[in-house]
Amino acid sequence: MATRTIIEGKWDEAKGRIRERWGDLTDDELEQARGNWEQLVGTIRQKTGESMNPVEDTLNDVLDSMLEPADENDHQTTSSS
Repeated sequence: MATRTIIEGKWDEAKGRIRERWGDLTDDELEQARGNWEQLVGTIRQKTGESMNPVEDTLNDVLDSMLEPADENDHQTTSSS
């Protein structure tokens, strides 16, 4: 689950990923929330009309993906020729 610390500590990256998911959000709207979880959820809900649980679930997924290791070597599969 995403934490407030992750949002605040990596706000620029988080903001980009949030904009990828909710493209209707403006930079000004995201800057007003500036890493505040409750305000961010409220802004997304107000802008999109989505209910709280789906917004929070999607935000958690988006922000949790920031924690996944970038090294994909652990996930490589071998193929036979």
